[in-house]
Amino acid sequence: MIDIAVNDLQKEYQVGQPVLTGLTFQVDTGERVGILGKNGAGKTTLFRILTGQEEADGGTVTLAPGKRLGLISQIPVYPAGYTVEDVLRTAFDDLKEMEGQMQALSAQLATGDPDLLARYDRLQAAFEAGGGYEMETRLEKICTGLGIDKAFRAKAFADLSGGEKTRINLARLILVDTEILLLDEPTNHLDLNATVWLEDYVSHYKGTVLVISHDRYFLDKTISRVIEIKEGKAEFYAGNYSFYAVEKQRRYLEQLRQYKKEQAEIQRLTETARMMHQHNTEHLNKRAFSIEKRIAKMNRTARPEQQRKMKAKFGQTEFLADDLLTLRELKKAFGARTLFDHVSLRVEPGDRIALLGDNGTGKSTLLKILLGEEAADSGAVKQGITLKTGYLPQQIRFAHPERSLYDTMLYEANCSAQQARDRLGKFLFQGEDVFKPVSVLSGGEQSRLRLCMLMDEKVNFLILDEPTNHLDLDSREWIEEAVEDFAGTLLFVSHDRYFIQRFATRIWTLENGEISDFRGDYEAYQAWRERQKTLAPPPPKVEKVKKEKPKRPGGTKQLKKDLAAAEKRMEKLDLLLADLAAQKEEAASDYQKLQTLLEEEAGYTAEYDQLMESWEALSEAIAAEEG
Repeated sequence: MIDIAVNDLQKEYQVGQPVLTGLTFQVDTGERVGILGKNGAGKTTLFRILTGQEEADGGTVTLAPGKRLGLISQIPVYPAGYTVEDVLRTAFDDLKEMEGQMQALSAQLATGDPDLLARYDRLQAAFEAGGGYEMETRLEKICTGLGIDKAFRAKAFADLSGGEKTRINLARLILVDTEILLLDEPTNHLDLNATVWLEDYVSHYKGTVLVISHDRYFLDKTISRVIEIKEGKAEFYAGNYSFYAVEKQRRYLEQLRQYKKEQAEIQRLTETARMMHQHNTEHLNKRAFSIEKRIAKMNRTARPEQQRKMKAKFGQTEFLADDLLTLRELKKAFGARTLFDHVSLRVEPGDRIALLGDNGTGKSTLLKILLGEEAADSGAVKQGITLKTGYLPQQIRFAHPERSLYDTMLYEANCSAQQARDRLGKFLFQGEDVFKPVSVLSGGEQSRLRLCMLMDEKVNFLILDEPTNHLDLDSREWIEEAVEDFAGTLLFVSHDRYFIQRFATRIWTLENGEISDFRGDYEAYQAWRERQKTLAPPPPKVEKVKKEKPKRPGGTKQLKKDLAAAEKRMEKLDLLLADLAAQKEEAASDYQKLQTLLEEEAGYTAEYDQLMESWEALSEAIAAEEG
């Protein structure tokens, strides 16, 4: 069954600069699809059209009838004073309304009115099917998985950061239990533990999932098909991200081989025709004209293009001392909350350290202390005398955002005019783009500009705070290549597990105010953590909070009547669906008619599924009454 059908979708924001130019694809029920493409390709635009937030300029979007669709990037506006708890519980609004109706009806059931009894039974079946008796259990499970504790649930929603609001909206959307889930960069504001939990949730999710993400680990774990939006159209890959990366390169090389083969043949034939014309005989001229006609009719493969790579490396200087960086008894607190205490560690030349920890534990604060941008409450940081540090912050800010990229390089990076042009060009800022003000750049472009300023500095110690945030996949691969070439010492904070696995040879974990020091890569660290869990005492068992299903007053007569009616309608639907299957075969070449039949089939199928749920609920109710 098709959940989403997109046909010839068109969207243009500026005249002559289309975003979508005939996007066509379909997603079947239960599929997990990654929507990929470089920044600006139209991925988020597609999601906004699917949810009705924007209208397409042309084409159609068809969703399976009765299916609920949810988008996590869409953060609704809630009434003033709403707490996180209030926001989360709005997911149960429909169930609470049904519960209220059931309570109102229960007082009237003693009259024995069959219509009231039937209405009550339908409400109860729908309430149970929607998880009404398990609301509290679901709430606690999801809050635990996403790290939303009781204290956090009491906070005012309006006071939360953008990242925190996104996380709460994700939890709420999961609680709503939609049938089609759209995830737009869902891991951007999640720590590692929450990301792993979300992976597990998506992997076991029964509905359909579309994911926009630059998190390669997350994509590998959650998707089984890729739709890449390229030049406004769809390209398809039957596999996860790792398969996509390999297959994309294979397709490029195959297209390049075919292009070169065709060009060589065209060149050979052109040269043959030229030589024939040189002899200038009637016979050879005729043959030459024939060859030229053949050349004109030849199939020509377009020259494949690869994303242009940035060509820059971190500037480096040798470290000439033994002690690079030593932390002694560091402590930092904000009010009554202690971030960390008694932190004593030594950074050695050549270390590649990943600093991990949940959001809010103090990772960025520790980096600022090491950089001298913030003072510790106690303890000391000792630096080697030849230490030269380069730093890429998580929040990119420029002293003069009104300046152009070109002027920023001139005055803040102390470049000559030619150096500014050359360095910006290496970072893919070319032409008139260099005269744009910094303030209009996207988050990824600002990161790229900051890196451009950083790259030529001679450093031997590189500190990166979430270096792959806001970067598309191509840019992530580039910075990874740049870091790979850097021979100095590296300390970084990241939630990008692909990046962590590639570079970390040492893991610092900040939790409960302490830093543990593990020597090894990320996979070895994960294995060690799992072993530690097996040694720890099991957590106390949380008993399920489940509402007891109320006993229905009265006998089973009406229940059996409703059951018989459901069975009769299901038999009718079986005949209708069989007839539609035959009609679909006859209309295989008629796209318009086939689309109509598919929509009709989807409606019948949805009705059948609802009847099956009602049938099961009624059967259980009859058994309970008679047992």
